[in-house]
Amino acid sequence: MENKEEIIEKLNLTIKNLEEKNFKIFFFVMDTKGSPNGAVANIYELVTTLRGLGYEACILHEKADYTKVGGWLAPEYDEIPHYAIENQQLKVNGEDFIIIPEIFSNVMEQTANIPSKRVVFCQSYDYILEMLLPGKNWADYGIKDCITTTEEQKNYINDLFSGTINTEVIPVSIPEYFKPSDKPKKPFVAIYTRDQRDTVKIFKTFYLKYPHLKWVTFRDMRGMSKEVFAKNLSECMVTVWVDDISGFGTLPVESMKCDVPVIGKVPELQPSWMKENNGVWVNNVKSIPDILANYVQAWLEDREPKEIYEGMAEIKNDYTVDQQKQDADKVFGTLIENRLNEYKEMLEKQNNVTEKIES
Repeated sequence: MENKEEIIEKLNLTIKNLEEKNFKIFFFVMDTKGSPNGAVANIYELVTTLRGLGYEACILHEKADYTKVGGWLAPEYDEIPHYAIENQQLKVNGEDFIIIPEIFSNVMEQTANIPSKRVVFCQSYDYILEMLLPGKNWADYGIKDCITTTEEQKNYINDLFSGTINTEVIPVSIPEYFKPSDKPKKPFVAIYTRDQRDTVKIFKTFYLKYPHLKWVTFRDMRGMSKEVFAKNLSECMVTVWVDDISGFGTLPVESMKCDVPVIGKVPELQPSWMKENNGVWVNNVKSIPDILANYVQAWLEDREPKEIYEGMAEIKNDYTVDQQKQDADKVFGTLIENRLNEYKEMLEKQNNVTEKIES
């Protein structure tokens, strides 16, 4: 058992490490086995942002045979330090941070007794309850802080957990290679639906009802590397998007930055970037083929609605890497400051106890 001098020495060392950024921020990720995944991509981009701010941010995964993301995201992400929980590769201290995605409540429970500060990273509000036991709260696992990507999700989380969780927002960043093509747009429709059956229904309905438009090609945006995704998106004349449980809605924003209008279904949690004039927003998937046919006809006749392009232009300078950097610096700065104050309070209590014993 440690004596009080040893405890005080450890507390002083932890405080020093926090003040000097001598600690690690572990982001837990699932292994996609080489398949592109937007949530994982956002984590890697945030890790890169934090490393640019001088933090030792790194990737934490469960198995030692984890498949890195360089093949579909960017090769440089493979150079980020990776740690596996398996085979006890993970060693953490009180000054370290572990960031856990909202779906992994089992990881929250398994790590409840480690000394590190744990924070939930919620990108998909609909997954919060997926593995959470009935009646359980994140606070039951000793977690009091959450980071999310939108104000709408922040409000949902705070309402769901009734004031037991402090939630901050770090928006998604869109890489600069999402930009308009310097070539004329092609008769392609970029399409993404969370349920792939909706993709099939939309293009089959479109071809059945409008056989004279069979020359229009639907480009399913799944399974592409990030830069190929951006290039293919920029070539399309319009994007179709259906994702009822979207937390942020990255694809429509990426599309707008490529100057490609969006026909999309309004999700259950409407994001703040979604305005009446920056896309064609519907409440019924069945109406999309008809709206798409009208849009294609307008595109052919060079009479696309100017107000949509004006609306898209309004968010061109939003959700940038620089903005994410500023928000990340502020949010993590606050988390670290609060953690530092916790340890300073512990040290003060230990010093007070020592003084009373000596007196």
